[in-house]
Amino acid sequence: MKVLTVGGGGREHAIVRALVDGGAEVYAAMSNRNPGIARICKEFRLIKEIDFETITEFAVDAGVEIAVIGPEAPLDVGLVDALSRQGIGCVGPSKAAARIETSKRFMRTLMKKYDIPGNVYFETFNDFEDAKRFIVNCDKYLAVKPIGLTGGKGVKIEGEHLKDKNEVLSYIKEIFEKRIGGIGVVLEERLEGEEFTLQSFVDGKTVVPMPLVQDHKRAYEGDVGPNTGGMGSYSTEDHLLPFMTAEDFDKAMEIMRKTVSAMRDEGCPYVGFLYGQFMLTVDGPKVIEFNARLGDPEAMNVLPLLKSNFVDICAAIVDRNLSQSKVAFENKATVCKYVVPDGYGTKPKSGLKISVDEEAVKREGAQLFYASVNEDNGIITTTTSRAIAVVGIDGTVEKAEAQCERGLKHVTGEAIYVRHDIGKKELIQKRIEHMKKLRSQT
Repeated sequence: MKVLTVGGGGREHAIVRALVDGGAEVYAAMSNRNPGIARICKEFRLIKEIDFETITEFAVDAGVEIAVIGPEAPLDVGLVDALSRQGIGCVGPSKAAARIETSKRFMRTLMKKYDIPGNVYFETFNDFEDAKRFIVNCDKYLAVKPIGLTGGKGVKIEGEHLKDKNEVLSYIKEIFEKRIGGIGVVLEERLEGEEFTLQSFVDGKTVVPMPLVQDHKRAYEGDVGPNTGGMGSYSTEDHLLPFMTAEDFDKAMEIMRKTVSAMRDEGCPYVGFLYGQFMLTVDGPKVIEFNARLGDPEAMNVLPLLKSNFVDICAAIVDRNLSQSKVAFENKATVCKYVVPDGYGTKPKSGLKISVDEEAVKREGAQLFYASVNEDNGIITTTTSRAIAVVGIDGTVEKAEAQCERGLKHVTGEAIYVRHDIGKKELIQKRIEHMKKLRSQT
């Protein structure tokens, strides 16, 4: 099967590898020359990922049968709609359905309209003065979110990133003045608990879950520093997480299914990968946000565990005949850690050379995924974002983490950084104790 992929990050490298392993002939459109994708695809073009006209021309010329969309930006500009008009089936939502991610107002309002569990108290504003009047009279701690896309870095929490209401107001003013994520802001109650990610395959009606993953957004060890796109993540061999119960998982799945049902009732059926970012609270799972694609780094935790053929799953999504029986994962744990340029999250350095011994990483049993790097004459250099991910896969988180660390020793360079505490026993135990303490207070 000829398959188009869009995107040049670590998530897309994982997608392309899973497609090639499934027997697909891959045609990749990406804005940077990802060496991992370039080496295994049939053909690639360097195209801006929001240039849907050029991407569609490439897909038609290549004679692709289906398309798998990686990042959110092309969904926002209507790439799926353009490809669909050419008869190309897409694993990714239409522009209207992608609003579940691209408009936080749409997502919260949808959940409220259909009385979907897991929603939170929220207000939305298109004007700074209106938001200011609300803040002055608000006694809740708030999460401040630009309405549109910000690359996973626009959300700031009062009491964490923002010291007090004055800093909340300053950030809201900045959002409006700089048009961060468009025009508008969503103010939500701050949630307390543990975050987790539930990703699912969706064909418009059926929702099939993937193993749960916990991402780590903060830049530095000990969960401090600025928010990032994600420094790394882990999953466990039972596909739950150590601080969660099977009942917690079932409640999160109920939220996902009701959301997909609501999208269908709204006249914009959701097709593709649906990513639910949840906070596990004493009142059960609450929705932080939905994303209209696989997570990065979470895709690198789950796709290598697939026992089923990924191409067959994608075809089932396109043909609207997905079922649980078509999807199976290995019962193994994973730990993913990103190599990033110094300053990532604030003022990252670009153009740094990185040396990678891929064969040595393989000998350690780990997997390597290239992300936001460039390759020229065999020389790999950083951009201003995450560079390379190494994933350990083994029977337990402890073994997977050790394997990941062995693999990371074969990725070297100056002015690069890794959050080594991800997947460590001490940090996971901290998560467990946190939830125990919260539950004991009820």
